[in-house]
Amino acid sequence: MKIWGAVLCIILLLAYPLSTTSAFEGPLQVNNLYPIFLHANQPYLEKADIESSMSYSLSHSSTYTVQSSGDWDINLDMEITALNFRYKRIIKKIFEFDMDIPVLIIGGGFMDGFLESYHDTFGLPDYGRNQRPHNEFLYEVRKNDALIVKGKSGTGLGDIRLAIKKPFIVTDGFGLSVRGEIELPVGNAKRGYGNGSLDAGVAVLLDKKITDCIVTYWNVGAVFPGDLQGHEKLNLKNFIHGGGAVEADIGKGLSLLVQLQGQSPVYPETDLLAVDREAWLLAIGGRYQKEGRSFELSLTEDVNTSGAPDFILNLTYKINL
Repeated sequence: MKIWGAVLCIILLLAYPLSTTSAFEGPLQVNNLYPIFLHANQPYLEKADIESSMSYSLSHSSTYTVQSSGDWDINLDMEITALNFRYKRIIKKIFEFDMDIPVLIIGGGFMDGFLESYHDTFGLPDYGRNQRPHNEFLYEVRKNDALIVKGKSGTGLGDIRLAIKKPFIVTDGFGLSVRGEIELPVGNAKRGYGNGSLDAGVAVLLDKKITDCIVTYWNVGAVFPGDLQGHEKLNLKNFIHGGGAVEADIGKGLSLLVQLQGQSPVYPETDLLAVDREAWLLAIGGRYQKEGRSFELSLTEDVNTSGAPDFILNLTYKINL
């Protein structure tokens, strides 16, 4: 209860606005929604510059992984909608405090028919999706036939992230910061909404301006997740992550963004290609900014067909304070 009291005090102390401006808003607000990884403090790509803002994101993803090995059965056939509220506040012009509160809607979804037609039209593999009924929910993880996670369709609070970002170099064309974060075990681990343990992470963030109209963002970091406290305890692996993004200002408040982010595996060795290899997410999107408010829309693809949803569609609205 003491930690929740501290969190509440921080929120109340940050109630008054402090303005900051930036011509570039940073990378797209997308992180990995792969069902068995999303509770392990999945990172965003971040800019090194600090800001005060509130943002509301709606992300929708589809995942199909139905595979078995000698020891493991991982059955994921679902769509996840994540509603994220992010609050950032510059504290005494020294560092940025960041709070991320997710609400997860997990279910069978509605897109299987469209995805089947899309794969058929372009001759793309569907990973066996057509062998199951359309839009039928399945979320179960077993090791040596022992149940670890039995996902439940519905709506629930995910794990809440708190972070601090400290800039070390700030110039007109270059920025360097360090970010540290923890993720509080709020979501139900047995039903797939969290992992039931405290997670931590650290990252180095670098911004580099190429021209007056183009800025690049670079991140590298590590995450130290706690154990998955499901029906049976599972030790998750520490993992490294990194990526880069390019934001191009094309005028009249519009910018185009392309970013690539990757991470090493989170689960212990399963002998399943869809889980054991590195995850790579390619996101392409655009942003419209006017009078301290911005809208962004993006589509993210799983380029390595491992450790990530088949796609993520994201819409974010942000207000600079």
